[in-house]
Amino acid sequence: MNSRIIQFTGILEVATQGQGFVDITGRVAAWVRERQAQEGLLTLFIRHTSASLVIQENADPDVRVDLVAAFDRLAPRNAGYLHRVEGPDDMPAHIKATLAGANVAVPVNDGRPMLGTWQGIYVFEHRDRPHRREVALHYIGTARAEA
Repeated sequence: MNSRIIQFTGILEVATQGQGFVDITGRVAAWVRERQAQEGLLTLFIRHTSASLVIQENADPDVRVDLVAAFDRLAPRNAGYLHRVEGPDDMPAHIKATLAGANVAVPVNDGRPMLGTWQGIYVFEHRDRPHRREVALHYIGTARAEA
């Protein structure tokens, strides 16, 4: 079997509905599957400064509700920020994005992201209104040879 290292890149467009989580796990797994990726590393990067990428609990939705509330306490709206160009949720969104992060890396084994049983990949929107977000994907590793 030929185990030459290859790489793929792509963009997922994600529509958010305002503050909260959008599960992209299925779309990410489909992207990996469509490229016939086998063994390697998938890196995801969100191309925005007021939304984040996180790996989080996918079973109990209360976890995600509590996380939104916790982040609101960490970066309250009325804390006297200088940066308010796009409204009172603007600077808190930047702080939340800094805390949660812009990228995640997930190993791929046997053509599937190696997430734990209760893990999902989410875009974590920090702004109040809906947005269209872009998530860049980069896979490096082996892929199944075309027949």
